Amino acid sequence: MVWDVLNVIGTIAFAISGAIIAIEVKYDIIGTYALGLITAFAGGAVRNLLIGIPITVLWQQTELFIIAIITIAIVFLFPEKVVHRLKELNLFDAIGLSSFAVQGAMYAHSVDLPIIAIMFSAAITGAGGGIIRDVLAQQKPLVFQKEVYLLWAMLAGFIIGMGWATESYQFYTLFVLILILRVMSYQFGWCLPTRTSKSLQGN
Repeated sequence: MVWDVLNVIGTIAFAISGAIIAIEVKYDIIGTYALGLITAFAGGAVRNLLIGIPITVLWQQTELFIIAIITIAIVFLFPEKVVHRLKELNLFDAIGLSSFAVQGAMYAHSVDLPIIAIMFSAAITGAGGGIIRDVLAQQKPLVFQKEVYLLWAMLAGFIIGMGWATESYQFYTLFVLILILRVMSYQFGWCLPTRTSKSLQGN
């Protein structure tokens, strides 16, 4: 039940996030659908490939595809001001990251993968779609900037990998915790350490 709920939440959130970015960069309706669907499903697809799950599993999620298609259509009809405001809030990206990070970790844990693989599964499921979305939108991937993003997904994987979350209410609590941490890091500008080459600065 938790798996299904998080799957639906993540799919809707990332479909909205991808559609918003597509509209912001002035993609047409086909481009908007492409970016929305890729954001919603690419992370899980990459995870499946890397942990040995057949890629055909992706195409067995008919209900989720329908949900994503309807969601993207609704976003495409939003007024421009609403789309811009939703992008500024960055809330749906945070919801997608949180739900898919927990879901990805649960998936890896259920097939008895080691903790490193569980953390990786959480990270790639939560952030993989967003990385591909940003690349296709010709933007610098948010994940690889100094802003705290991928760390929260890995934290979810660590907690689940350690066996500290096993009950339904614990998974939901973890989802909310990761969501709050991501929103706070965005709102307060929390950053990870970075280095800048002086030689590159001079060019």
